[in-house]
Amino acid sequence: METVCVIPARYTSQRFEGKVIVPLFGKPLVQWVWEKAIAAQTIDEVIIATDDERVFKTCKDFGAKVQMTSPHHFSGTDRVCEVVSALECEIVINLQADEPLIQPQALDELVLELKKDKDLQVCTLIKKIETEEELEDPNIVKVVIDRYNFALYFSRAKIPYIRDKNISFVFYKHIGVYGFKRDFLFTFKNLPKGKLEKAEGLEQLRILEAGFKIKTIEINFESISVDTSQDLERVKEFIKDLGHA
Repeated sequence: METVCVIPARYTSQRFEGKVIVPLFGKPLVQWVWEKAIAAQTIDEVIIATDDERVFKTCKDFGAKVQMTSPHHFSGTDRVCEVVSALECEIVINLQADEPLIQPQALDELVLELKKDKDLQVCTLIKKIETEEELEDPNIVKVVIDRYNFALYFSRAKIPYIRDKNISFVFYKHIGVYGFKRDFLFTFKNLPKGKLEKAEGLEQLRILEAGFKIKTIEINFESISVDTSQDLERVKEFIKDLGHA
């Protein structure tokens, strides 16, 4: 097995408890994510990782491979590491269970980028920001990239600050899906939390603060992370507009 996708899915959520199994047009939210993952051509196995019996049963009922993990993990990445520690693979996709609009081809792009560049350790997805509302929303993480598409910084704030208002600038938001080389995933897990991660509440900053690079891949489709019940309504409207409900 070369590539595995792990979907960490916890029931407890500060802003929207039980969101991963909330119904979305007749299917639990996590099933939408799982179906996108199993449709990716480059992924050999998809595993949902949870610490909650309700999530476990729901995932089993729709036919997913699901694994119970420790209830003491601090992050989804820790949960992914527990699953992957028992597997032989080269590439790991960490796909959040609250990304129902993610597209299989985006997951394939992460895998292909990691296969293409032997020195690349981690990559993630970004998208152009379309509205001022997104720019000002601290729940939408902004990212600044260099000319080679490596991330310079992630922030909940609007970055960069545009001093000259005559300059036209494209802002990007981060889509929270990661591709890792397996060995680097454990390197990342064992890095100490830095000041930037603690300040912003963004674990990817641990990688940058430690001196490693994150390659970004731009996508052109919308992906809405369901952090609140309002986000779920946005997803419903988006799916209705596409005619896929």
